[in-house]
Amino acid sequence: MARSLVVKVTTDSPERCAQAFTVAATALAAGAEVSLWLTGEASWFALAGRAEAVDLPHAAPLADLRDAVLAGGRLTLCTQCAARRGIGEADLLPGVRLAGSATFVEEVLAEEVQALVY
Repeated sequence: MARSLVVKVTTDSPERCAQAFTVAATALAAGAEVSLWLTGEASWFALAGRAEAVDLPHAAPLADLRDAVLAGGRLTLCTQCAARRGIGEADLLPGVRLAGSATFVEEVLAEEVQALVY
């Protein structure tokens, strides 16, 4: 069984988001199971057009990295973070799930999991 990676993004800083999304997409390409969590200001990247608006020189397009995670892993938006920002399920990109801290804790405490926070 492949080792799993859980990446939690807490910011909308283009450089930190690019790092987190790149690590998640690279881990997927390497065969790892990947779960990318959007929390805090990163919550906005669960909506259409938000990742597309990020332009960071010398980085892969954030929308492409996000789409790679959606295609091969899990992309989760924190329920409390979404509620604080008025984001509802109908606002989310297809494939994004809403989940809370119990789900996050379950994922990071599973066997053979590495968790990273950006």
